[in-house]
This record gives sequence, C-alpha cells and structure tokens, in this order.
Amino acid sequence: MGKLNVFAISLPNQYAVYHAGEVVQGHVLVELNEPMKMRGVRIELKGFAYVHWTEQHTTHTGKSSHTTTRHYSATENYFHHIITLFGKGPNDRGDDPTLPAGSHTFPFSFQLPHGLPSSFEGDWGHVRYSMLGTIDKPWKFDHHTKRAFTVLSVLDLNTRPDAAMGMEGQNSKTLCCLCCASGPITAKISIPKKGYVPGETIHVTAEVNNHSSRKMDRVMFVLRQSIAFHATTKTRYSSKNVLNIVKGEVAPGDSEAWRNETIIIPPIPPSELVGCRIIDIQYYMCIVVDPSGPAFDLEVPLEILVGTVPLRTTYPQYGFGANYNTVYSSNQPPPPLPVQPSAPPTDAAVPPPPSYSACVFGAVDIKDDADNEYTKGDLQYTPVYTYYDRI
Repeated sequence: MGKLNVFAISLPNQYAVYHAGEVVQGHVLVELNEPMKMRGVRIELKGFAYVHWTEQHTTHTGKSSHTTTRHYSATENYFHHIITLFGKGPNDRGDDPTLPAGSHTFPFSFQLPHGLPSSFEGDWGHVRYSMLGTIDKPWKFDHHTKRAFTVLSVLDLNTRPDAAMGMEGQNSKTLCCLCCASGPITAKISIPKKGYVPGETIHVTAEVNNHSSRKMDRVMFVLRQSIAFHATTKTRYSSKNVLNIVKGEVAPGDSEAWRNETIIIPPIPPSELVGCRIIDIQYYMCIVVDPSGPAFDLEVPLEILVGTVPLRTTYPQYGFGANYNTVYSSNQPPPPLPVQPSAPPTDAAVPPPPSYSACVFGAVDIKDDADNEYTKGDLQYTPVYTYYDRI
C-alpha cells in the first residue's frame, strides 16, 4: 500500500447537473497513509466543445497512388479555471509543503458562466464539462482524479412560435418489378404539434397505402437524431435512431392506418445545442416503409423540437402558479406545490418540476490525450437530461 489511500472529487448535487450561471460546489478528499511532500493540491474546471474526425484521401500520379490521412477538427473553449486548494499554485515559488497523514477535505466553489450549451456526447464530437483534481508532486508522477458533470441550457418551447403548430407530411414512390413499374406506395404521417420535452408523448397518426405488386415487409415509426459536426473547413453529418417501433407487413394492394400511436421521448439533449457553434442537433419523427426485395425505403420525416421547458398548453391542469420558477436549481430543488385540479388554466402557469435521467445512449469514456495511467476517478460518464414524468 502506498502513501495515497483516497483521492476523490465529491459533489453534493445528486445528479451532478447544473445550469449556466449556477455555482458548482463540492470538495476534494485526500486520505494519506503517510505524510506526503507536494507542491500542492489543485482542482481544474473546464468546459469546451470539440469536433474531430479523419478521412483517407488518395491521389494518383501516373501508375502510382498515395493515400494520406487528413484530420478535421474544431474547438470552442467556454471556461478553464484552476483553484489551488492546498500548497502552491502551478507557477508559485517557495518551499514545498508536506500534507500530514490522515483524511483531508478541501472545499471548492465555482460559478459557471452564462450562455453555456448543454452537455453532449457524439460520434465525432462532444460538449463536455469536467473537473480534474491534481496532487502535484515534485520530481515524481502527479496523482489525478477526474469526473465529468452535466450542464443543461434552457430551451423554452413557449418562446418558439412554431412549437405548438401541427405537423404533417406524405411521400410516395414507384417500385419496379421485372422491368415494369407497378403502382405506387404512399405513406402519410401527422402529429399534433412540433415541440416536446423528454418524458412527453408524441401522438402519431399515420397511413400506408400499398398499390404495388410487392409486399412491404414492415413499417417503422422512428425518432431520429441528426447531428452536424462543423470543423474548420468541412462539415460531417451523422444520424442515429433514438427509438424504433416496428409494425407488421402491408400486403400488395392493401393499406394500414394507425391512430394515436404513442411514442415517449427518452432522455436526450435539446434540439439545436444552443450556445455551441460547431455542433448542431435536429430531431425527426419519421415513418419508414421497408419494401421486400431490393429497393430503398420510403421515408416521411417531420422535424420536431426537443426542449427543456414544455408548452404551457400541456400542463395547466396541474395548477402551478406564476411564482414557481421555471429554471430549477439542482442544488436546492423547489418545494412541491399542491396540485389544484379545479384551478383555471392561465398563461402565467408554469410546468411541474422535472426530474433528471441518464441519456438513452449510455456512458462514454472521458479519458483524453492529457490523461495517463495515473488518472483515476469516474472515467465512465453518462450525461443527464431533463425528464418530465408528469406530462
């Protein structure tokens, strides 16, 4: 057993979720089996967005070819703050102090800047907020402990005039069979509004008409996340299905209709990633028709807005009054108010308080190039997002 027994960052916030402008408070715990000489104990808080991917490019010269790897990247820095908790700062001079054996607790606090984008983890980029504790040892390897925390921006759907508007769309295609074109397949989809929050239900109405001579193997309702990663000189796009509900086949000459199909939005980051200029997020509610045999799917996408504050029309039945804050402190959540079903809905009503839930896409490894074998802590991180289970 070495001198260092415990080196950890503790946050009183249960979910480690904060809003821009909020104060992050916590403490660093150092437990030593023996006295340790050091320059100091520090904590470093960082917030940034990062995009990176590589592409292979081949050039041909005569009979030869040459392949090179090109890197595309971009960075936005939101804050970088270092707090010295014990001993000297990174640039201070003087004698190195010794921390006695035993358990030591070093509190810290830091106010987040305003206008920060929400935390996000994607295939070719992320918006990440983290803290790194360091025991700076002279002439030896430093000890590090790391953990990430979630920042949530506010996307109030009530500020978006199009959020309450109904959405509908349709598309059709003609399949070829033995060099002859058969009748078309047509798909329609509609939803009652454009704006939703995680935990809210999308009520989908859809119809598929198969006038072709080929069977449709399946129909799917897909909630899709589309992301644009903007590097300095290029943009890369990706998409993934947040959820996928599979329906049955549609026979040749037949049709199928769905009324009030319910799809609950899971915990996901808000649309647009407001405050970040190098990553953009959009969501689509789609109907997808999969024909049998070789053919492209027929899709009808409807763009939706995923916000953090729901439309007022979804919650007046709860009877919350105008004095109830719409932005909730994760350190001190607002006290519950009595439900008043008989209270008339008003424009001043505000939503019930949200809970928080881990992102549907799961955990990521937050180790980066600056970390090494001496970096410990919570290196598997799952962003946590607003989730309303009362709407």
